[in-house]
Amino acid sequence: MEHVHGLGVDPADGMLYAASHFGLFRVPEDGDATRVADRHQDTMGFTVAGPGTFLGSGHPDFQMDPDFPTRLGLIRSEDAGESWDIVSLGGEVDFHALRAAHGNVYGWDAGTGRVMVSVDEGLTWETRSTLDLRDLAVHPEDPEVLLATIEQGLLRSEDGGRTWTTVPTAPGVTVLAWPATSSLYGLTPDGAVHESTDGGTTWTEQGSVQAEPEAVLVDYREGVESIYVAVSPATILVSTDGGDSFTTRYAG
Repeated sequence: MEHVHGLGVDPADGMLYAASHFGLFRVPEDGDATRVADRHQDTMGFTVAGPGTFLGSGHPDFQMDPDFPTRLGLIRSEDAGESWDIVSLGGEVDFHALRAAHGNVYGWDAGTGRVMVSVDEGLTWETRSTLDLRDLAVHPEDPEVLLATIEQGLLRSEDGGRTWTTVPTAPGVTVLAWPATSSLYGLTPDGAVHESTDGGTTWTEQGSVQAEPEAVLVDYREGVESIYVAVSPATILVSTDGGDSFTTRYAG
């Protein structure tokens, strides 16, 4: 499970998934992680869109999907990653960031730097802007408010990604999770966890994962907020106290 690009929890059963350079993995609370369908697909962009419904991008496992193009465009699975179909932009786009929210799909194409948005479940796309970003987050209640991390810091858009302004008070976070209006998390390259309750204007440092984060996800289940962070090599950490402390969920 090397080089995790994204994390997601399937609301159908609460299973944690990790999208990596060498496939999509189920990560149970106990036991080993297992590669879904034994498919070695390089899933670069990944997000859970609904129960058993995943969106992804990246590069195919040519042994299992010999007819897929090198750049997958937007792909969709309706059986929790067992099989995938190309929705759009096959052969054209390599999304390294994907978010499904408010009935929209938000993506960042690593090949061209385009921030793209689809309002029809990924069938057609509008290019909103061009950025060299690291991660993308969507406001939980407002589809027009986005955050993006770039090398120079944090950017905010209030028009759906068409224009961006710098957030000068933000720490140098690289990965983001925005599960609720009053709960935004970001991690810096040294592993420090920061929380913002006002959409990214002010931040409070919590704990640390003591490693460079690859991906972060926040999940609410049975009244518990779980913060999952993937770090190298092949490790997923979890916090249930707002990022103050972490335990190992999985170590490969």
